[in-house]
Amino acid sequence: MAISFYNTMSRSVEAFEPVGPPRVRMYTCGPTVYNFAHIGNLRAYVFEDLLRRHLEYREFEVLHVMNLTDVDDKTIRSSREAGVSLDEFTSPYKDAFFADVRELNILEAHHYPAATDHVEDMIILIKRLFEKDLAYQSDDGSVYFSIQKFSGYGKLAHLDLEGLKPGARVDQDEYEKDHVGDFALWKAWDEEDGDVGWDSPWGKGRPGWHIECSAMAMRFLGESFDVHCGGVDNIFPHHEDEIAQSEGATGKPFAKYWLHNAHLIVDGKKMSKSLGNFYTLRDLQDRGYSGREVRFALLQSAHYRQTLNFSLEGLDAARASLGRIDEFAGRLQETAKGESGTAPDWAKAELDRFGTSLDEDLNISNASAALFDLIRAGNRKMDMGELGAGDASGILGLLSRMDEVFGFIGSREEEAGAEILELAAKRDAARGARDFEAADRCRDELAAKGWAVQDTPDGFKLKRL
Repeated sequence: MAISFYNTMSRSVEAFEPVGPPRVRMYTCGPTVYNFAHIGNLRAYVFEDLLRRHLEYREFEVLHVMNLTDVDDKTIRSSREAGVSLDEFTSPYKDAFFADVRELNILEAHHYPAATDHVEDMIILIKRLFEKDLAYQSDDGSVYFSIQKFSGYGKLAHLDLEGLKPGARVDQDEYEKDHVGDFALWKAWDEEDGDVGWDSPWGKGRPGWHIECSAMAMRFLGESFDVHCGGVDNIFPHHEDEIAQSEGATGKPFAKYWLHNAHLIVDGKKMSKSLGNFYTLRDLQDRGYSGREVRFALLQSAHYRQTLNFSLEGLDAARASLGRIDEFAGRLQETAKGESGTAPDWAKAELDRFGTSLDEDLNISNASAALFDLIRAGNRKMDMGELGAGDASGILGLLSRMDEVFGFIGSREEEAGAEILELAAKRDAARGARDFEAADRCRDELAAKGWAVQDTPDGFKLKRL
């Protein structure tokens, strides 16, 4: 077994050799909780989940940390516009993020540190940067990192720093490459911050976005760890600045492997609310799609380093593919008849192909081909009566093994919400009153929301389409 990943730092595919196997320490950039996560965010979380699941499939012991950014320019500005405290504003979006994680069958991280709980860790880290003469305080009381004093600045994003104006400073959390300059470690309090602020050796203020992740990653994973993930938009400035302040303070490599997923577009265009192609998971659920279908589409539509063109048609295709998987699993269960057994060699070969494909920088297309070739061959053998109960039972075990990584093969029973139950009850009442036209309208509305209703002697039952 040899696993390899594309390392953004070296711009090449490298053999994966964690510092202290079998343990793998992994940090992934989590949500900024000022709004609901959109599908571009969700693509990153699903990719990171695939990575973690495959490492665990290969029997690594992953320690996973994902931060929650609950204090930055966006959260402060949005909470003030809403007229509520920072905690009141961010709490519902934290809850919504965890609901998305559950709906998409994403494994929960072992730690979800929130920035507001670790300000003291950030202050300690900034003090270390002062000791290394890498930090300085400006006239307005803010603290900046001097990028000219850190010789490795720009190595992740491969920046050309020629012509950089000495002393140029950038105080906003997010900025473009052409704004490169000394970045804020600590922002002095001003009126726009309202009641958000902490005491520090440099006066009242709050941390910059970049120092948050460095402090929290080192708190839970140590000064050097194995894997750091995020979207390509995080490479600069966020991850570049993380490296500079972390390695500047410790003198040690921050992360050994940097993995980044590419952007997501919708129907060939950049996602935008003005174009009407901006989707959250809730938007898609309102259109009748399940988290399982969204997970399939986010994983299967493109390799994580390729731009993903997301569409509703793609979700329909995901639904059809999942239907094939469910139908195959159902046929296997009928054939197995509850017996135990071992998968035949031809089926085991597909599991081997599945694993080795993912070993190669998470080659999702080849891994998916192994799954559907297994389905195709299995269906053909069942059609010809060449698959015994023991064989079928063994293949069900192979599907379960694949699902440890894919996370969408097993059809999860979903509990209908109040709206769906009310609509189904309304249909049932219409049938009882022999108003079949009204009952059919309710049935069609349920189908549009992704639910099928079945009538049984014990009453109606609901099932996800």
